[in-house]
Formats: sequence, C-alpha cells, structure tokens
Amino acid sequence: MAQSLSPREEQNASPDVRSLEEENRRLKERLNSYSIIFERSLDAIVILNKNGEFVDVNEAACKLFEMDKFSLIGHSFSSFLELVPPDILLFQRSMLQKFGSFSDELLIKLPDGKVKHVEFSMKKDVFDEFDLVMMRDISAHKALERERIIHEFLFRDVFNRAVDGIVIFDEFGRFIDVNPAFSMSLNLEKGKLLNLSFQQFVARECANEFARLLAEVKEKGTAKGELSLVRPDGTVKMFELTATSNVYSGFYMAIMRDVTERKNMEIKLQKSEERFRAIFEQAHEAILIWDDFGYILNANPAASRTFELPLNLLVRRNLFDFVDYGDEKVKRIFSEFRRKGEIRDELTFHMPNGEDKQLEFTMKKGAIDGYHLTIFRNVSERRKIERELRESEQKFRSIFDHAMDGILLWDAKHRIIDANPVVCGIFSVEKEALLGRMVVELVPERARRQLNKLLQQCQRTGEASGEVEFFDEGKGRIIEFSLKKEVIPGVGMMMLRDVTERKEMELQLRKSDTLNVVGELAAGIAHEIRNPMTALKGFIQLLQGSIDGDYSMYFNVIMSELKRIESIITEFLVLAKPQAVQYKQNDICKIMQDTIDLISAQAMMHNVQIIADFERGLPPVYCEPNQLKQVFINILKNAIEVMPKGGDITVRITRAGCYVRISITDQGCGIPKDKIKKLGEPFYTTKERGTGLGLMVSYKIIEEHQGKIEVESEVGVGTTFHITLPIERMEREDDDDD
Repeated sequence: MAQSLSPREEQNASPDVRSLEEENRRLKERLNSYSIIFERSLDAIVILNKNGEFVDVNEAACKLFEMDKFSLIGHSFSSFLELVPPDILLFQRSMLQKFGSFSDELLIKLPDGKVKHVEFSMKKDVFDEFDLVMMRDISAHKALERERIIHEFLFRDVFNRAVDGIVIFDEFGRFIDVNPAFSMSLNLEKGKLLNLSFQQFVARECANEFARLLAEVKEKGTAKGELSLVRPDGTVKMFELTATSNVYSGFYMAIMRDVTERKNMEIKLQKSEERFRAIFEQAHEAILIWDDFGYILNANPAASRTFELPLNLLVRRNLFDFVDYGDEKVKRIFSEFRRKGEIRDELTFHMPNGEDKQLEFTMKKGAIDGYHLTIFRNVSERRKIERELRESEQKFRSIFDHAMDGILLWDAKHRIIDANPVVCGIFSVEKEALLGRMVVELVPERARRQLNKLLQQCQRTGEASGEVEFFDEGKGRIIEFSLKKEVIPGVGMMMLRDVTERKEMELQLRKSDTLNVVGELAAGIAHEIRNPMTALKGFIQLLQGSIDGDYSMYFNVIMSELKRIESIITEFLVLAKPQAVQYKQNDICKIMQDTIDLISAQAMMHNVQIIADFERGLPPVYCEPNQLKQVFINILKNAIEVMPKGGDITVRITRAGCYVRISITDQGCGIPKDKIKKLGEPFYTTKERGTGLGLMVSYKIIEEHQGKIEVESEVGVGTTFHITLPIERMEREDDDDD
C-alpha cells in the first residue's frame, strides 16, 4: 500500500505540478499550432519511416499524390519514383546520409499514369527515426519554362535559317544583331556588321525614305517600305522592309526581303515589252491578236500586207472570215487549239482580193492579256518550190532506178550512200548490204588497186573513167567505170556498166573479121596452089613409074608432103566457103566411137589410152557426122600430141537438159589462163609445127551446129574441152533467107 504524503510534502510538491501542467498546456498549444501549420501548408508535407513508407501526410500531399490520407499511409514512396533513374536515386540517398538534408527535383508518376514535376526538400531524423519531406508541384512552372525555351530556340532557329534578312537595331539605326541571310546579302561577316548602322549602307537617294521609316516605326510601332543598300563592293541591293518596335529589350526588328532580282526582272520585262512592241511593228511575219470569238484586236503592218487589207480594216475583221470554217481540217485545227492551248499548222487563207495563200501559223492561247496570239508566214511560194522539187526528185529517182547503166553515189570518204538496182544486179547483192561500204569493196581484193587509181584520179582532176577486170566465181568480169567528183556538194557519182559480154562480142567480131580475111586469102591461095599442085602430083607419079632403085623413098616423102599441103588447102577452103552439108539425127556416141576407133592406132603408138564413158539412153543429135568427126579428131590428136610420155584421155558424153555435153580430158602440161582466150584464133597454136587452123575450123564447125566449146585447164594437171551441142537444131533467120 502506497505511503501517503505528509502535508508539508504536499505543500512542497504543489509548485512542481503546476509548472508541469503549464508546460504541458504550452506544449499542447504548440502542438496544435504545428498541427494547423502541417494541415494548412500549401506545400505537401510527408513523414516517412526508415522503410520509406508514408507515416503521415498533410492535405496538400493528398492533393499532390491525388490519393486520400488513408490510402497514402503505409504506401511506399519509392513506388512513385519509377521514372527516376536508379543512379539518381542512389546519389540523392547518399547526399541525405552524408549531410542529413537534401533538396532537388523529382519526377513522380501517379497510379493513373499522370506525371508531375516536384521540387522537394528532405531532412533526416526530424522525429526520432522519422524523415520529413516537403514537396511542391512545379509542373506548370516547368511547362512554362520549357515553352519559353522552345520559343526562344525556335525564334533563334528561324532567325538563323530565315531566307529573308532579319536585323535587330536600336533607335539610332545601329545594328544589334543580324542573321546570316542579311550578312550574305551585304557580303559582310556578322562581326563586322555589328559595329555598323543602317545609315552607312543606305543609298543616297533612299536616305529620306529611311528617316521616314525610322520615325514611323517609333511612332506607330510598325512600318513598311523599300530601301536600296550599297554593298562594300559598290553593287546595289534592293530590299522590301517591314519594321516592328519593342520586339526585344526595347530594340526594333526589321525583316528585309532581297528583291534585287525581281526588280531587275521588272526592268527587263519593261524593256522586253518595249522590244516586243518594236518586233511586233517591224516583224516580217504577220502577227494577229484576237479574242475567243475570232475578232482581230491588233495586227502589225506585215499582217496588213499578208491579208491584203489596210490595218484599220483588218482589225475589224474576224479571223474565221479568211478560212473555210466548215472544212473538216479547219474544225480539227481550232478544236485542237482550244484543247491544247497551242498549235502549229498551215491552212489555205482566202484574201479579200480573191487570192488564195498558203499560210503556216503558230497559235498561242491567252498569250497577251488573255488574248490569243497568232504568227503567220506565207509559204505559198515555198510550197510551190517544194512541189516542183518533189517532182524533180521523183523524176531523178525514176531515172536513177530505171537507168540501163548502174549509178552509184558516194560521199567525201568514198562510202556508198545510194545505188540503183543495176548496181545491185551487177554485183549480185542487196542494196542494204551496199550502203555504208567503201567503194573499193565492190570488187575483189586483187582488182582494188585498179579501182583505187580511178578514185585517186577523180580526186585530182574531178573525173575519171576506165575498166576494171576481175574474176567472180571463176568467171572473168570486165566492169566499165565512169566517175564524177561532187555532182552536188559532198556527193560523187559513179556510172558502172558490165561490158563483159560486149568485150566477148568484140573479140568474136575480131575473130570473125580475121576469119573473113583468112577465108578470102584461103580461097585465093587454094586456087593459086591447087593448079600447080595437080601438075606436080601428075608428073611425080609419072616419074615414080619410070625411075627404079633407091629413089622411090624420095618419091614417097614428096607425095606425103604434097598430101599434107593438100589437107591444109582443104582446111583453108572450109574457112573460105561453107560446105554443103546435110544435117540429120545421128547417134553422137556412135560418131565418137568411130572417131576413137579411127585414131586408136595413133594413140597406141604414143602409149596413150582413150577411156570412153557414155551415158546410156542419150537421144540422137541433129548434126553432120563427118564434120563432128573432124572436130573430135582435131581435139583427140592435140590431146595425144601434148602427152609425149603417154597417159589417159577420158571421153565423157552426158545429157544436160536440151543439150548433149562432150568432155575430152587429157593429162598434158595444161594451158595458162591468159592463153585459153586465144584458142580458136587463126594461126594461134601452142605446138611447134602447128598452124592453128585445126582448132579454128573446129570452133567454126561447132558454131555452125549452134553449140559452143569451153576450155578448162590447169597447168601441170591437164586440159578438158567441153563441147555442148543442142539435141534439136533451131532454124536461124539467115538459114531461112538462104
């Protein structure tokens, strides 16, 4: 049981109790005062435990976190800090531990995803082991600050990037700041410009205008105008200026647009209009300006001459009055003009004096102040000349294409630019294959030297002519060339003619003339020799009968030589006078076999074998057998004589269409190509004792049979005579006449 106090002790204790009660009352008042401050503070106040959980919060904190007090108590503060990087949080905690208090800014993220920017001040262990945090929402302030920074950045960006010049200047016109565009316009660096003023660049004639603009911007706050500024190099730049006051710390801003090029263009345009007027008035072509309805609003003097009307009457007329507006071509042209806005064409225009003119024109829709512009050119005379030129060209082309001779055109480099069909026929090539080739490529390589000489001569003298011989597919060709340099500028002409057949005919004519002369000579010689020959033969025979002994050998030699002379005379008479022969159908193989049998003995003496190869079933040939035997004997004898060491002679008879072909091939020494042409000429022979009459007579006989002899030979290999005879003999006109 507690011991009770004595009265004295109670008296001594009374002052202490009263003191404690007073202290307690004051503490309650202070606590109440703190509670009022805590609850009514505009800043959020949060008390956190060591785990970072909310222990107590005021009303401002509830508003900041947008949660009621009950929900916040026990909530972890770190759950609102997920947007803060971990290293930042770590830094802030270390600062708090080190200094006991710390102030900074944070981003908090509310449960609904809203983000707030807060400024906070934190103190450690304010209440025993509890921390105090005071926070203020500065989101709006940060947004304003961010917007100000953006605006400032944008202004600076626009200022630096602007195409127009921007100048910040003071009330005296001194430059405070300039952008790069203005620096570039004046061709001066920014650092140098900032020490200068407008007045140092304004052109003299614009000084008053600048003073007016400066006064106006001070008075009204804005001003517009034009200024010419003189650059350090003396060139003038023209600007459109818009000035505004108090844009920055009481300074003025001017936006300066460089209009130098535009002004110069306007000046040029004005001059261009003046030139257009001069051209319009002085142009040689007719120019009309007309409206949508076709009425002529303006015309130049040339139009007056073209349309055969005075200017004052022409501008009252309608353009459609001069054309057949119902014509389909006219309708099409004007329809296309309305659709496309421009057109170039030509039409026949009917003049008031009854004359028709072919006018070429160019129309432009809305070219001058919305009205249409048309420029005319009288092409009537040109069209007439073109028509005549076309007709002339057609005539030339017709002559060119149908000429009997080949015509070839070549350029300055001797390249073929055109050729007529005859040229293509001569060289057996298509026209397209000739174009672009060199002229010398027309002939084989061996003959190009001859053609080159003609081209060089033409180059020197302006013209040249000559013949070029060459072999084409084994056949000899002779082409006659005639060259003319520059028949028109840059174009040369070459005339070509294949004279191979003509040359052969001339050769045949020469042979024929020789044969005629030989025939006439043979007739005379035969007549003069035959009479004494008859007497000689008679007396020799009488002497031979009366003289015996060793002299008989001499008589035999004399008689043999007389017979040779008589055979030569007989051959002469064949040339001199056609023999009366009877042509009938005969077996050509039998005639040849009889000839081989006749001459086989002579062949055997020379160690020569004759091989016969006759096609079976050959039809009979219309011929004179004795004459053909003479031909065969002549050729076979020649073949035997050219093979002194012996060999084979091959005789083949075959059918070739309507002809029979006899080929006689030896293994002799052969005949050079240049001598083959001379075979058959009188007195031409390759044998030492030959007269050349045998082959000449043979050629004549075969010609009388309407056939031909062709010779193929290779030196060192042998020679082949091809005799071609028609199966049916054709009656000639001269035979009918006889």
